[in-house]
Amino acid sequence: MDYPLLDAFLTMLWFFLWVMWFVMLFRVFGDIFRDDSIGGWAKAGWTVFVCVLPFVGVFVYLIARGRGMGERDVRQHQQHEQAFRSYVQEAAAGAPATATMTGATRADELTKLAGLHDHGDITDAEYERAKAKVLAG
Repeated sequence: MDYPLLDAFLTMLWFFLWVMWFVMLFRVFGDIFRDDSIGGWAKAGWTVFVCVLPFVGVFVYLIARGRGMGERDVRQHQQHEQAFRSYVQEAAAGAPATATMTGATRADELTKLAGLHDHGDITDAEYERAKAKVLAG
């Protein structure tokens, strides 16, 4: 087997450049279709340009619209973060105010106690003590 170390290094270098090229190509395509400021014909034109002349098309796109790619990414991340925060605030506002540590309300605990009492699992005295404890705290 005759495969010198330098050839292995160059093979790995070309492989990683190839992978990096595909990452850049997908990033450009993602930006083309995510951008709302350009119309359908411009998106189609950029797509054809990048497909027909991939190296030139990607590099021209990066030169012409590269700054906007970062700004659009930041704007999109801010919108996602704002949507997440508003969802968490809405979910927190909808939580019952009388919830205990386990998330059950007093009414839920009383319902459980009544079920245990009805099935005969606890006595009348135990039921009254537990009910008083739930109502007190």
